[in-house]
Amino acid sequence: MRSTSDSVSVRLYLLDGDVEGGATSSLFYGPLSEALRIAAQQSAEVQEGLFIATDNDVVAYLDLVEE
Repeated sequence: MRSTSDSVSVRLYLLDGDVEGGATSSLFYGPLSEALRIAAQQSAEVQEGLFIATDNDVVAYLDLVEE
């Protein structure tokens, strides 16, 4: 993900790969800082399917928070 501030608006969504062709469910639209907080509260299984989208990029939640 390109550098961005924690106040930029993002979409936090779940990609369900178990559904044929994949299906997405939006969990949150709003500031990146809040999206990260919400994502951190999800179970490890759910976190595996979370993605964060900005206006110009998409990144898997776990790729973003890995150290």
